[in-house]
Amino acid sequence: MIKFAGSLLVLLFLSLPVIAADDVVSAVSGTVKKVDAATKTIVVKTAEGAEHTFHFVGRTTVHGVEGTKDLFHGVKEGSEVAVHYTAKGSEETAEEVDNIGKDGLKATEGTVSKIGSGGKTIVVKTADGTEETYHFAGHAASKAGKEIAEGSQKSAKVTVYYTEKAGQKVAHFFKKAAE
Repeated sequence: MIKFAGSLLVLLFLSLPVIAADDVVSAVSGTVKKVDAATKTIVVKTAEGAEHTFHFVGRTTVHGVEGTKDLFHGVKEGSEVAVHYTAKGSEETAEEVDNIGKDGLKATEGTVSKIGSGGKTIVVKTADGTEETYHFAGHAASKAGKEIAEGSQKSAKVTVYYTEKAGQKVAHFFKKAAE
């Protein structure tokens, strides 16, 4: 009986990282209002006026900013960003921060014309009639794939923020246009 209980505890202990890996990733966009190096946080104010305080950790990645090695990877007050984050209680941890301002990621506006199986790709028809295919990366795939499948029907107007890697356009964040 003691061996069984010990084995069960070891199994439970080894499964904790798997349970922790299932944190739900959410996303919000807005303007960086404050950067605090002492607490390793940024405050982002959304267009609706809500303020979120995000903690930067070792695994936090930043896209759309080049050439900086500081804790915040070039994110500064006034930056327009999209933050992919997890929350435990009232603490929000930035998993990925995308600079979506004029000096950040590339952006394309258009109309959704096709959604790939599983929500991993999206085809957007631009104003000039060109169709562009985007592959969702990491956190964008988990968030956007569900939103596209559930709420963004074909013909929805969107802005896709992306990088290019190995000849493919990789979407990091998308938002639906205000209707």
